Amino acid sequence: MSRVDTAWLRMDNPHNLMVILGVWTLVPRLDYEAICARIAERLLQYPRFRQRVVEDATGATWVDVPDLDIHNHVVRERLPQVRRGQEQKALQAFISKLATTPLDRRRPLWKMHVIENYRDEHGREATALVVRIHHCIADGIALIHVTMSLVDGARQPPKKPKAAAHEAPPALEEWLAHTLLRPLTDFAVRALDAAGDGAAASLHLLRDPARGVSGTLDVAADAARMGVQVLNDAAALALMPDDAKTSLKGKASRTKRVAWTDPLPLDEVKAVGKAFHASINDVLLTAVSGAIGTYLQSRGEEVQGKEIRAMIPVNLRPLEEAWKLGNRFGLVPLLLPIGIENPVERLYEVRRRMRELKGSTQPLLAFGLLAVAGLLLKPAQDAMLNLFARKTTAVMTNVPGPREKLKFCGATLEQTMFWVPQSGDIGLGISILSYGGGVQFGVIGDARLCPEPQAIIDSFRPEFDKLATLALMLPWEE
Repeated sequence: MSRVDTAWLRMDNPHNLMVILGVWTLVPRLDYEAICARIAERLLQYPRFRQRVVEDATGATWVDVPDLDIHNHVVRERLPQVRRGQEQKALQAFISKLATTPLDRRRPLWKMHVIENYRDEHGREATALVVRIHHCIADGIALIHVTMSLVDGARQPPKKPKAAAHEAPPALEEWLAHTLLRPLTDFAVRALDAAGDGAAASLHLLRDPARGVSGTLDVAADAARMGVQVLNDAAALALMPDDAKTSLKGKASRTKRVAWTDPLPLDEVKAVGKAFHASINDVLLTAVSGAIGTYLQSRGEEVQGKEIRAMIPVNLRPLEEAWKLGNRFGLVPLLLPIGIENPVERLYEVRRRMRELKGSTQPLLAFGLLAVAGLLLKPAQDAMLNLFARKTTAVMTNVPGPREKLKFCGATLEQTMFWVPQSGDIGLGISILSYGGGVQFGVIGDARLCPEPQAIIDSFRPEFDKLATLALMLPWEE
């Protein structure tokens, strides 16, 4: 197991498991054995899903599990009988319980729960498929690739060449070169090139030092600027001030609660963003910030002028390599302006902050931090990572999904949602997912620090509607 993945494996603690949670709503209901057959046929083609983890003092190793029984990993479930219209609350309670239920370390670290008696928000008979996958297997981008391999008409995953039986693990020096230096060059070059950032030239220079001999002064200047950027970003990460004191910060418990919204039409979000010359992401983060601020105010807290820090994952891998699984992402801190009441002012402030993050090397530095943490014993790793957890209120991710609704074993995948894990004592996870022409917003909260995540969810649409109403008042552009 790579050192980065080992770090994620060891981050498990009793109140925050490093397990990615997701749920599919499938209409009409599906046969349990048909689901098992599809999962066995498609998912088990990825070696990680048929391997368990063995840990020792030097790290962790993936070990094949012979004759894996798919029924141990795809299990049947039934929700308690509830009044019509209360099915989603029952499903939320079920998922909340799973959020603090550890996966069995004696088996591959994933499990799926087939809820056979679910009805969706329209009262239709449906199957809810709840998925739990440990973060050490893969990050969100890779798991989207895995998910897409399960649906009807999906392509087979690429075949990874088998390593030679006598192949030894890389030496520490070689591992450091490939795991730390290369992400700071190869992955970064692709990311910065895609963003059109001139600083990519300096990283090309690092990847090919010989070019520096005949390089131009402009390239040297870019390299110098990148050096300053790296130093500034490293200082910003190391010297982050403590986050604002709110009821969302504190000692986490061992109980979780989840909630999610109904889909918001993606075209409406695009229209609002266009009206204010902002991105879709800017609009959604503005609504999230407003919803959190409204929630805290409803609990009697003063939020004017306050901001809270959220850690946002940034992909560092080429999309064509997502099938390789593992974790290849960094983290960047974003301060959410929860204390700005005016929604337009809040939107422009979010837009400004997001633009400042473009070209930042902080995600790469965070990736390197996780790689180093994977080399340490767990107490030392915990001390390193908890330093950042203490300075953060939330983990937040925004994942773009397919624009058209998909099919699974002939049923329509009507809705999909997922929740990101939190480390240390972070008590709030925020997920934004676009799928099938809609956008959904999900929250997972520690029951002690965020006892009413549904209240945050309920404020999301009103905050978006404020922006939409103001957008209608603007002059129309031809």
